[in-house]
Amino acid sequence: MLQHLSGQTLLPLTFPASSNKSEYAFDKDFCDIIGHQLAKRALEIAAAGEHHVFMTGPPGCGKSLLAETFPSILPLLSNESQLEKVSLYQLAGSEYGTINMAPFRSPHHSASSVSIIGGGQNPKPGEISLAHRGVLFLDEMAEFSKKTLDMLRQPIETGKVTISRARSIVTYPAAFLLIGAMNPCPCGYLGSNAHYCTCTPKQIQSYQNRISGPIRDRFDISLSLQSINLEKNSDVTNETSETIRNRVMEARKRQYERYGIEICNGRVSYELLMKTSPPSEKIQQLMQQMALKKKWSNRVQVKILRLTRTISDIRGEEQLSEEALWEAMSMSRSHDSYHRERRLQGVKEW
Repeated sequence: MLQHLSGQTLLPLTFPASSNKSEYAFDKDFCDIIGHQLAKRALEIAAAGEHHVFMTGPPGCGKSLLAETFPSILPLLSNESQLEKVSLYQLAGSEYGTINMAPFRSPHHSASSVSIIGGGQNPKPGEISLAHRGVLFLDEMAEFSKKTLDMLRQPIETGKVTISRARSIVTYPAAFLLIGAMNPCPCGYLGSNAHYCTCTPKQIQSYQNRISGPIRDRFDISLSLQSINLEKNSDVTNETSETIRNRVMEARKRQYERYGIEICNGRVSYELLMKTSPPSEKIQQLMQQMALKKKWSNRVQVKILRLTRTISDIRGEEQLSEEALWEAMSMSRSHDSYHRERRLQGVKEW
């Protein structure tokens, strides 16, 4: 026991639950969500490669439902991840629920920065650490304080958070998958097919500027959702979460084998990504052309390459393909920014 507490050995994890299909017990399933086929595809890619997702859309279009159903397509935690989860929840004095399920944390926008980031007089893990190896969902993201959102930048990049106090410095793991959701404007109906937006361009810009550019750059996938016509989409057969989860597990298996460690494309270093999956000359030329045309930063280009690698993994392709690259570019933040700028200029896109 002393060796275990000092970090020299690990105790065997003998939890009541066993790794069988009955462990996947969720209240929500993707087969019950009508429509949103592109959003489901994007969330599958996000789950496979641990890519951050940003969703905008009018009230009631399904942003929260999609996010809350997202854990149903995540694989079970490994033994090491389970131990990390238990340790963090015990430090925070919180119940960890089902031990082998990826955590899902959804703090309210009124939560303080300390409760989200961690800290206090006696430092404890915050929501970002309780979401370690799982999902942090920030609904109504524009309502969170700008200070709190900007404090997420370091944990998103490094996968850990360091809390400095006069008497001590504490570092907690915080490798979470971030899902953000917000309305496109104060009234919520900018670009809606069913309602007219009553906001002025100045109000829209002020509202969207609550999320800083550096935070927006951290998102790999950007989705613009619309309300679904239930009558037109009710006859469409939807895939179950189990079917999607199986593809996610296969894609992650390929990544673990490629990198030799338990890491996904969304977190792997650029050097290792290029070493294991060098893009072909044709893909490099295409990327350069689009980067010049769209004025992409280096960060955006790297994120698109990571998305391309994940999509290729889902497709079972060893090399990066052009089809995967085009799909990755369609989901990137730059694509969404183009339409956002047109709307701010008064161009109606309904």
